[in-house]
Amino acid sequence: MTAATEKTTQGRLLSLDILRGITIAGMILVNNPGSYNAIYAPLYHAEWNGLTPTDLVFPFFMFIMGISMYFSLRKFQFKPSGHLLWKIVKRTVLIYAIGLAIAWFGDLCNGLAGSDQSLPLLDRVVQAASGFGTLRLVGVMQRLAICYFFGSIVAITLRHKLIPWLIALLLVAYAVILLVGHGYDFAPENVIYIFDSALLGESHMYRWLSVGGVNMVFDPEGLLSTLPCIAHVLIGLLCGEAIMKTKDNGKRTNDLFITGTILTFAGLLLSYGLPINKNVWSPTFVLVTCGLAASLLGLLIWVIDIKGHRSWCRFFEVFGINPLFLYVMGSVLGILFGTVSIAGTSIQGWLCGRLILPVVGDEYMASCLYAILFVLINWCIGYLLYKKKIYIKI
Repeated sequence: MTAATEKTTQGRLLSLDILRGITIAGMILVNNPGSYNAIYAPLYHAEWNGLTPTDLVFPFFMFIMGISMYFSLRKFQFKPSGHLLWKIVKRTVLIYAIGLAIAWFGDLCNGLAGSDQSLPLLDRVVQAASGFGTLRLVGVMQRLAICYFFGSIVAITLRHKLIPWLIALLLVAYAVILLVGHGYDFAPENVIYIFDSALLGESHMYRWLSVGGVNMVFDPEGLLSTLPCIAHVLIGLLCGEAIMKTKDNGKRTNDLFITGTILTFAGLLLSYGLPINKNVWSPTFVLVTCGLAASLLGLLIWVIDIKGHRSWCRFFEVFGINPLFLYVMGSVLGILFGTVSIAGTSIQGWLCGRLILPVVGDEYMASCLYAILFVLINWCIGYLLYKKKIYIKI
């Protein structure tokens, strides 16, 4: 990571930063409840098929990444060069490595918390730090890295008028794979499970997923389900192109609303045969979430950049200008709060169970308030960077 102080670019779309900030704040919120046994339904992922507000935050961020990718690569006129390819590869490796580091740090802290406390500290650390046999190889950051790499390569090597056809090809091919390979069945016959377990090994996948009381090793950010995510990012790339083709925010809003409406309704109509499912990142999930993201961005452009209503959005701007850094920071703090003990319980357990719960008297409310408090803690860190105009790029 490198830190640099930059000036805000003239003509920058504040609405895009706000949408990015909303998604990062949302990701931190839903990933850090006070208790996983007491989560309000809208703050929990759909068990299998279906869609909740929580299921929108990650795909929204991937959509925004596609838009930002267009802005970034436009500076190079989308022409491949040794310098640009090295830049893409370096950023891909860095993002992927950070994802692995977060997974390893989580295993380290959980291993220390669950180890035999009678052993010497050094022995406990070595034992906890050497559990590479169960290190999760995929995850949120890893998926972002893979999609960034392939999305960037497509953007600089393929004529942009052909990208819609590539998106359609990826989604149709993946739809066929799901239908033929029992991709909508939560069972060992699921093609995604078969593919990921063969390439990654169960020990390097998400520990388990529970659907209808049935537990199975299944990784919602696995390798095969990353295929439609590339199409997801490319849709964002095309929306970024549409945004940059005009400086008229009114036309930008109209274009985004039209695109969003078409994608959303297409996804909803096709969902009768291809269910919306985040765990397998189904083609209809791509269409609906990209459509909703485009529509929300259009709304934000209208509210913020056209009507000038900006006083409410400072909170999200803090998250939006240092998105990946604050997501990583939130992940690290979440691990520490969940494993470091205070008076025999974790920081998370102490804040939620001993500080908040006695005041509100409801486990669900206490869990939700803890999550909000956790977001505010991360916001305070981000606000210090915001005030100093420090932008940490990954």
